[in-house]
Amino acid sequence: MCGPVTKENRLIRKNSAYMINLSRGERMNNFIPYGKQYIDKDDIDSAAEVLGSDFITTGPKVKEFEQSICNFCNCKYAVSVSSGTAALHIASLSILKPFDKVLVTPNTFLSTVNVIIYTGAIPVFIDIDNEGNIDLDACTRKLEKDNSIKALYGIHFSGNPLNQEKLKHIKSKFKIAILEDCAHSLGAYYKNIQAASCKNSDISILSFHPVKHITTGEGGAVTTNKKRIFKKLTALRNHGIIKENFKNKGMAFDEKGNLNPWYYEMHYPGFNYRITDFQCALGISQIKKLEGFLKLRKQIAQNYDKAFLDNDIIKPLYTYKENSAYHLYVIRIDFSKLTITKAELFNLARKNNIGFQVHYIPVYKQPYYQKLGYSSLRLENTEKYYNEALSIPIYPALNQKEQEIVIDFLLDAVERFKK
Repeated sequence: MCGPVTKENRLIRKNSAYMINLSRGERMNNFIPYGKQYIDKDDIDSAAEVLGSDFITTGPKVKEFEQSICNFCNCKYAVSVSSGTAALHIASLSILKPFDKVLVTPNTFLSTVNVIIYTGAIPVFIDIDNEGNIDLDACTRKLEKDNSIKALYGIHFSGNPLNQEKLKHIKSKFKIAILEDCAHSLGAYYKNIQAASCKNSDISILSFHPVKHITTGEGGAVTTNKKRIFKKLTALRNHGIIKENFKNKGMAFDEKGNLNPWYYEMHYPGFNYRITDFQCALGISQIKKLEGFLKLRKQIAQNYDKAFLDNDIIKPLYTYKENSAYHLYVIRIDFSKLTITKAELFNLARKNNIGFQVHYIPVYKQPYYQKLGYSSLRLENTEKYYNEALSIPIYPALNQKEQEIVIDFLLDAVERFKK
């Protein structure tokens, strides 16, 4: 049964590019997600080769992958770990102390803020600018009023890099620690400054989740140019274990002054955040394709820009930027001009086998953070953005026909449900 002929049903039944002669089963097999990985035979062969080798974890591929990250990001040190959240956690432990106040955006995944809590520090939420990034001018104003703030966490939202000149000004004027969350921005750049190069920050993190620019399944990395931080990161990744600069000399050496070769010390309460060699082999193979992935993402972004150029209801979060890595393509929809709600449009897209996503629910709206005392917080730009924003499909394997399906669906929907 098809049900009553409503506006919604007419849209679902419409004989357009996204519904041509497809049975329900066929449509389910052609679901277009907002993002997904691209894995080819070279990737599979690279991981499989390591699985047949002597080292499948903590072996040579880990260091090789880390060197590939350093080469691409133009940084001195990289420490690969089991997830982006693990990267954020050990990065935070390297630059924060309990009760430090940390400026952070609420427009991010939970882990960016949760790791501040893990360290016993205190999140201070700052509103976003018109492109979804933390408002660095608002950060400056906050720092001028409160000298107890010790750090700033800057997220390169959607792949759009932070203004490095403003970041440099904040770093030099206020002498605070700065972490760049580059989970969205591998391959992005600001003028001649590569994302995760730590040019104007102490530390940066990357994520290799399947929807990111390259994947290791799960995985992440921390980058820095500071040897002291690098040493602590490597210890924190592996249970806090140190194999040099021993404090307990009586146990480290025998009575003849020989180093006991099995000896190690734990200087920090660290974690098992190690990544496997076969994951790193996959990462090495993937990073070789990164420039091609970025080129495809940028072409998709340009196509979307052209499609929505003259639309008064659908607007890109920002017009095309060559220096963005386009992890996400976010549109803002003026639902005040429509008879359909955001939830209804989201569900309608799913019925048409198109996957949208929302990045993100403001972190301070989560019940845990409400209980911590943020229940009265209202950040105008963040909340307006949340009410309007949808992330639409963008990934290297998204073909032209599939992109046209997404575009046709959106343009048809706003036309049919316009007030």
